[in-house]
Amino acid sequence: MEFLAKGVLSAMIAYTTHYGVAKLYNHYCVPDGLLGYIHGLVSSGSPVCQAGISLLGSTQVSYSTAVSMGVSRLVLDWFTPGAAS
Repeated sequence: MEFLAKGVLSAMIAYTTHYGVAKLYNHYCVPDGLLGYIHGLVSSGSPVCQAGISLLGSTQVSYSTAVSMGVSRLVLDWFTPGAAS
């Protein structure tokens, strides 16, 4: 059961990081509204915003992989009862 807790914790850390970076990117790099659009023309190419986009991609892959592996494990355990330890 420890593997399940670690898997859920890993997925939650990846998702929490992804969510936080997305909110920061939206607030600082491409704010809402017309002024935000103009601000984004300059700021979205900055090194900080580029790092944010890179981190968004990495955490999205980590989170989706954790979810896919978790679902796969559940399906395999369902089809092969007794094989899980």
